[in-house]
Amino acid sequence: MSSPTPPSRRPAWAGRNYTLLTAAAVITGIGHSGAMIAAAFAVLQSGGDGTDVGLVAAARTVPLVAFLLVGGAVADRLPRHRVMVTANAATCVSQGAFAVLVLSGDPQLWQMALLSALGGTGQAFFAPAAEGMVLSSVSGEQAGRAFAFFRMGMNGSNIGGAALGGALVATVGPGWVLAIDAVAFALAGGLRAFLDVSHIPERQQGGGLLHDLRDGWREVIGRPWLWSIVGQFAVINAVIAAAEAVYGPLVARDHLGGAGPWGLALAAFGAGTVCGALLMTRWKPDRILLAGTLGVFPLALPSAALAVPLPAPALTGVMLVAGVAVEVFAVTWMMALHQEIPEDKLSRVSSYDWFGSVAMVPVATALAGPAADAFGRTAALWGCSVLVVLLTAAVLTVPDVRNLRRRPDTGSEPARAKDGPAGATEPCAAPADR
Repeated sequence: MSSPTPPSRRPAWAGRNYTLLTAAAVITGIGHSGAMIAAAFAVLQSGGDGTDVGLVAAARTVPLVAFLLVGGAVADRLPRHRVMVTANAATCVSQGAFAVLVLSGDPQLWQMALLSALGGTGQAFFAPAAEGMVLSSVSGEQAGRAFAFFRMGMNGSNIGGAALGGALVATVGPGWVLAIDAVAFALAGGLRAFLDVSHIPERQQGGGLLHDLRDGWREVIGRPWLWSIVGQFAVINAVIAAAEAVYGPLVARDHLGGAGPWGLALAAFGAGTVCGALLMTRWKPDRILLAGTLGVFPLALPSAALAVPLPAPALTGVMLVAGVAVEVFAVTWMMALHQEIPEDKLSRVSSYDWFGSVAMVPVATALAGPAADAFGRTAALWGCSVLVVLLTAAVLTVPDVRNLRRRPDTGSEPARAKDGPAGATEPCAAPADR
């Protein structure tokens, strides 16, 4: 008699690709969140000031925005895991060279900016390919739980990586933290090289890159729930970034007792994202985008708390609630993309989503200072909160946002293709039938 097959230690929904992707995301999250701190301190230790830190950060953001759409088209044209591995290799090289420069003791500002730009370019190609790969790695009714666990691992590693990176920068210096990040990307790239893409249909190579970009645009613009939420977060991400990156430290300095309370508040937000992901492993909302969009309203609270300003303990509580809420949106958003977007267009749609999310952030952070000078810091913070509330309320007027329901067989056909022109959606049932 044959011996019984030993039970798998993984849940049924955590397949090979999902496990590899989650492990790789945790590894890079630990390395890269610490490296972001290390890069800033590397600039400062080389004699730079706050403006120089901003220039190095902008050098990463500009190519990220510039190449995102191209990255999405490439990821839908080539095997996604190869795009991811190549992008990881580019980031490994850029971070390794950055580490060598810092450890050598004489890094130049232009060199650090150039290497940051290389890392940003790699991220532009990696992000759409990675999101498409994650969305296609799960199937069945447990897709939402899978996405929640993925994000919980990613958020947890970012929190731990930032704490570890900060400690290591203080003890061994930023150069070694950058070197650790390079090793992390090498390890993650090695894991991603073993991804199985045999279940993904071979891409049709008709048309060129511009054709693919137009095709992705039609897919976005043909779905009101998609383009309305992407537009919403283009502004919301920008004003939140301005509040947290510019106004938050100033309020902390003037009213909360300095950097310590502000750092605790940011840590509470990170802890909230982990709690939110844990919540979404249990909760399966029927109207997925309605639940997610309602979770966006609490994102107005941190700016309002800074405008008052609330005492540090109350601000920490507000940030915790906001972290939970944003993760409710993030998981339901992944569920909607997974359920509604054809597999062969996932990366292109993700690239438009990413583009909307980051394109206005540099503009908002650059204008935050002049806005505070013109209207006052308190008024600018209240303006951030009002924009979050108004835009979220406006999105709720879109019928597809209110009525899009989770299908019981969500993701059971991850490589499906829809009939009809790009962007066409299936007819919506009457509300009573949904």
